[in-house]
Order: sequence, then structure tokens, then C-alpha cells
Amino acid sequence: MTRIRREVLTLPAAELGPDNPLPPLRPLDEVHRIDDRDRADMPRDMARGLGYAPLRSLLPVRLRDGYDRTRAPRALDALVIENDRLRATVLPGLGGRIASLLHLPTGRELLYRNPVFQPADFALNGAWYSGGIEWNIGATGHTTLSCAPLHAARVPAPGGGEMLRLWEWERLRDLPFQVDLWLPEGSDFLYVGVRVRNPHEHPVPTYWWSNIAVPEEVRVLAPAEAAWQFGYEQRLRRVPVPSYDGIDRTYPLNSPYAADYFYDVPDGRRRWIAALDAAGRGLVQTSTDVLRGRKLFVWGSGPGGRRWQQWLTEPGTGGYCEIQAGLARTQLEHVRLDPESEVSWLEAYGPLDTSPAGEWPGAVRQAEERLEAVLPRARVEAAYARWRPHADTEPGEILATGSGWGALEVLRAGWKLPGTPFPESTLGQDQEPWRQLLRTGSLPAPRGPEPAGATPVAPHWRDLLETAPATWHAEYHLGIAQWHAGDRAQAVRSWERALPLAPARWPLLRALAVADEDDGHHARAADRYADAFTDLCGAERPEDTDRVAQRTALGREALEALLRVGRTAEARAVWERLPSAVRQRGRFRLLEAELLLAEGRRAEARAVFDAGFEIADLREGSRVLDRAWARLTDEPLPARYDFRMRPDSA
Repeated sequence: MTRIRREVLTLPAAELGPDNPLPPLRPLDEVHRIDDRDRADMPRDMARGLGYAPLRSLLPVRLRDGYDRTRAPRALDALVIENDRLRATVLPGLGGRIASLLHLPTGRELLYRNPVFQPADFALNGAWYSGGIEWNIGATGHTTLSCAPLHAARVPAPGGGEMLRLWEWERLRDLPFQVDLWLPEGSDFLYVGVRVRNPHEHPVPTYWWSNIAVPEEVRVLAPAEAAWQFGYEQRLRRVPVPSYDGIDRTYPLNSPYAADYFYDVPDGRRRWIAALDAAGRGLVQTSTDVLRGRKLFVWGSGPGGRRWQQWLTEPGTGGYCEIQAGLARTQLEHVRLDPESEVSWLEAYGPLDTSPAGEWPGAVRQAEERLEAVLPRARVEAAYARWRPHADTEPGEILATGSGWGALEVLRAGWKLPGTPFPESTLGQDQEPWRQLLRTGSLPAPRGPEPAGATPVAPHWRDLLETAPATWHAEYHLGIAQWHAGDRAQAVRSWERALPLAPARWPLLRALAVADEDDGHHARAADRYADAFTDLCGAERPEDTDRVAQRTALGREALEALLRVGRTAEARAVWERLPSAVRQRGRFRLLEAELLLAEGRRAEARAVFDAGFEIADLREGSRVLDRAWARLTDEPLPARYDFRMRPDSA
């Protein structure tokens, strides 16, 4: 039966660094949007899901962009789940990811196990890392919990033994969720029970995809004859499976560019997806029918895809693709979770041995028959039925602790959430001002001259802020909540009321600058950014980690705003006031090249590229490098800067 133990996993790992201290007021930088022309040819339910409450903002979550690319051996806390057949290694401090799934009798690693921990800008809020099995909840894209701690505890498992429970409060949609992992005695399959709850009195858009990284030298099989293909040119189209344009796309390396293939599994068919190597060995994932979608993501064989593979791991360690399973047909959709309801399902992960070669219908049929032999569909349904009563079982020994945001919401609403406790003991410094607001009706003043902490933006918190005494601090946070709600004019009024009262003006000037940009007033935004940066640099405070993070984040936005309106002298003044260590970061080396180019110093801008730099937080799908290079020269883009995920013509 399942045994759970602690372990320390030591990897070459980069530091996560501090979160971005500026509230993310700008529109969400999300590449997974489609051309409206494609909607006409979609099934009605898909079109509805695509239009249902897409995420517009990251609030109340902060950006995580303080990481670097300097890796050193670091110890990561791990929890190991094991029976005599499988060993799963879970990282509770990094989103509860299953970093490894080892089949003990054969010694085969069933997943792509990344030999390093290297954050990159793929999560909705920045920091994400590749490899293993990740649990994506929230909205289209990788979860904001990718590199965040989850709560973890031992729970009795169905049939005896132990179960590992992971749970947290997802803040983008304000929903609690849990993931229960266990290994029945003698089982070659890891069982995963998932539940997402909506305790609110209103419906909530919901999103879930389980993403499984596997080596890319495989063929991916799924019970479908067609797929919805989505590429970084932002077109969604229905294509035949396995081949279109004369290429069998079920072999990941056959595709030249990165793309998603959402398999159109017919109603009534068993839900499963498998990745098998040339010898017929690999991993299969299956589930109860609620987890409807199945997907293949490929990086492609082109230079951009190869560069991303190197970027996310160690060169020479082999590439990977992802097989995935989700609540909707595609990741571009959200589904409605009714008031005071929940959705749950069971997944199973394990080895599959069957040849993937040959004609598609025969290969799929053979794989499905083999899956039915080793893990009958009825057994998965029965395991789900046995697990459901255990989902409410209260945790035993606490093995890891997540955030205090769930405790704050439970304290506010008095919810009872059996199986996923959020005790007041988990409240921390970030939640303390809001706990005081609940108790006293007033938001306590920060210790320093600047606003403290992130802002809860849900309607109930906005209501509390509107009735609290109108201090500059309360007005600042109220403006953020109003901005998130779409009441932009009222947000500006709140910030303007706070500005003359605030001991530090720069946070409010920056917020007003973002509002100016949103209204198209770029010159006024540049004025305010310049004033904000001057105010920040003029304050007498030690250059501690928080201070450097503030100057880094505000300096970047100020430089971009000033360059946008051609005010190069002021941009140069901001550049000169940045700490020297910040100016050496890759993101700022690119800004230096753009500043030099704006000043007419083309040769010096080219020299920045020739010297070489790496942008640690280069965004998924970003074209900043190849476009900056194209402004400098007609020469081919050097391989080290080639992260293109779509054809140049797209």
C-alpha cells in the first residue's frame, strides 16, 4: 500500500528571487487568444466556452519575475509516494508538481524528469518550470501556483494505506481545490482524485488541465480522428489526425513549429492519451469522463523550438513534449461552476507497453485494448466511487504549508470546507492588514512610507475598502480593486485623492501612469513615470532587496514609457540611476540596446547584441529579440536569440 516519506531533492537550481513589487495593472500578457474569424466554424459549446469570462487581469496575484539563470546545487523539499511498483516524487513547495514517476520493476522513468530547476516566463504570472506532471487551475495558461507552496498532509487512502493530499486557494477565480494521490497495493497506476469547489453564491468560470511532460521521441496516441490545432499565429482550426499537410503530427518532432493539438474525442469513448517510444514503451493517462479534453503540445523541430528546449533545461539532455487532460475540449475555454457546487474526477497514470507503429486506427485500437487489459475502465470508475467519501476526510499529519489566503477567505465568510482546512494559524504578514480590516473596519497604516502588500480585489473586499476610513493607504488599495472591477475612472479618482496625502508619491504616480497608458495618453504617462522614478530614487532608504526590486520594476516601466514617446534624454537619465547590477541583467541589456538605437548609436546597440546577453524572464511567444535585431540589421538572427515559435510570415 501507499507509503509516504519526506526526501530532499538536490538539483542545479536558479533562485526564484523576489516577486515584482508593482501591482499588475496592465492587461494580461497572454498569447493564447484566437482570431475571431475562426469562431464561425466551431461547435456552439466550444464558442461559448471561448467567450466565457476570459481572464483580463492578474490581480490580485503578483508577477514573479525576480529569478535568474545562475544555477547552483540547492535542496528542494520533496514528498515521495511509493508502493512496490511505482515511486512518485512530489514537490509541495513548487506547485505540488510530480517531478518523477518511476516504474520500479523495470527502472523506467515514465515522465520527462528535468535535471535542473530553471524558472522561465510561461506561467500566467511569470515563473514556471518544465518537466513532470503539473496541476493547472485558474485560467487559460500555466497556473500562478507553478512555483508556489501548497498545503500537504497525510490522509487515509481508499482500501487502506496513506494518501497524499495537496490543496490551496486559487486566487484568480477565488476557488479552493485539492489533489489526492495514492497507490493501491500492487498497482502499476498512480491514482489522482481532484476536486474543485465553488463556495460562493454566484457561478464561477473554472479551468483545469493536468500537464504531463514526456520525452519527445515518441508517438502520441489518443482516441480521435480529428483535432483542434492552435499555433502561436493565434489561429484555431480543425485538422485530421494523425496527418495533415502530408505530415504525421502525432510524432512531435515532425512539426516544424510549436503548436497545440486538442484531440476531438467522441462522446462515449474512453478518455485517455499515451506517449510511446519506438520500442512500444511509455506512459498512459486516463480518467473518468468529466476530464473531457486531451491535448498534445509540441515544441517543433525548428530552431526556435530547439532553443526553448535548451533554455528550460540543460543542453544535451533531450527534449520533451506534453500530453495533457482538461475539463474542456480546448485550453482556450472556461467552464461554468454553479454556485455552492463542486466538480471532481479521478485520473490514473502508469506504464503502457504496446506498439505505436502502423496505421492510426489500428495503433489506437491496440493501445486501447492493452489499456483495458491492464486498467479496465470499470476499475477507474470504481476507484473514483471509493475515493469520493474520502475526499472529505480531514487531513492527518501536516507535511507542508501553503499560503494564508485561503484562511483569510474562510475567516471572512465562515465557510466549512471538509477535507481542506484553512486554519487561522496559516495567516501571515501578507494577510494581517486584511484581517484587521475585517475585525475593525479600518485598514491599518503600513509601517513604512509606501503601501504594504498585495490587494485582495474581490467584490467583498472592495466593499470593505469603500466603507473604511479614507486614508491614503486605503484609497490606494481601493483604486486597485476598482481598476480590477473595470471602474477605471473611479480608480483614478481614488489614486488622485491619495496622492497629496501619501508620504511616498511614486506608487500612486505609477498607478496613474498605467491609467494614462490605458487611455492612450502616452506623453502624460511618460511624465508621471519620470516623476515616479525620481521620487523613488530620492527617498532616503537603504538599498536592500526590496528597494532594488522596486527600482528594477519601476525603472523598466519608466524606460519603456519614455522610449515609446521618443524622450531619449530622460530615458538615459533613468538608465544612469539604475543600480549597476540591474543594468547588467539581460532584460536591461536589451533596453540599453533599444536606448542606444533611439539615440542614433546603431554600432553601440549592435555591440550589445554581439557581446551577448540572456533575458531570464523572456515571455513565451515574445518577439522582442528578433524584432530588435531586425531594426539593427538585415543579417540572420543569431541562434542564441532565436526563440521564434511561429513562422516569420505569421
